[in-house]
Amino acid sequence: MGVTVEILPLLTDNYAYLVTDAESGAVAVVDPGEAGPVLARVRERGGRLDWILLTHHHGDHVAGVGELVAATGARVAGPAADARRLPPLDRALAEGEVFELGRAAARVIATPGHTAGHLCYLFEASGDLFCADTLFVMGCGRLFEGDAATMWASLSKLSRLPPETKVWCGHEYTLANARFALWVTPDDPAVRERAREVERLRSEERPTVPSTIGVERATNPFLRPFDPAIRRRLGLEGASDAEVFGALRRAKDGFKG
Repeated sequence: MGVTVEILPLLTDNYAYLVTDAESGAVAVVDPGEAGPVLARVRERGGRLDWILLTHHHGDHVAGVGELVAATGARVAGPAADARRLPPLDRALAEGEVFELGRAAARVIATPGHTAGHLCYLFEASGDLFCADTLFVMGCGRLFEGDAATMWASLSKLSRLPPETKVWCGHEYTLANARFALWVTPDDPAVRERAREVERLRSEERPTVPSTIGVERATNPFLRPFDPAIRRRLGLEGASDAEVFGALRRAKDGFKG
């Protein structure tokens, strides 16, 4: 069955998500980087929190776990590959497993690159992908624990999902990502239109999530290293997709636009 999603802005630019199974009412929170706002909203909704879903070990995604567990009794699920660097897990998950939230089911997708054990959760019935710091709107995560080939393989997995899949990422980085995309592909009309939309949303203090996989395929340069315009821009017409992706990531790391 499907889920409903509520965005919870946290810290400076993080997003956590309250995910509710529409049939059973079971509730999970994805990546609570702080407890206070999550706990306040959970209590406003009646106090139910069944699960905490973690994507990776970084503190801005896990720091609220202990307080939430103590206050609600929620159980914790996260990547088995990173269990030693996470709060205690009640369920350790790996690629291809299915996590059940009430009657809803999420497929677990391993996406190493940003961290070695990074996971994404795909609720296929409703088309909701929680991709944290692997795929951002118009961007991708930095390569803290993986190389370009590893991250490109992870992004390629996500890019092959159905185009209507909703992308719920871990940060509001889209304005900076849009400016980089315009630098990479200044003549692309889809990128220019998307950048205008992002500017409008942020000027209204509205989130740019969710995006969709289809929109990201069309406007996110990190999903398009095969694009001839991007290859020309970087002077890498004969390089592999992974090499072009790596050059894009390095360019973004130093981008000042």
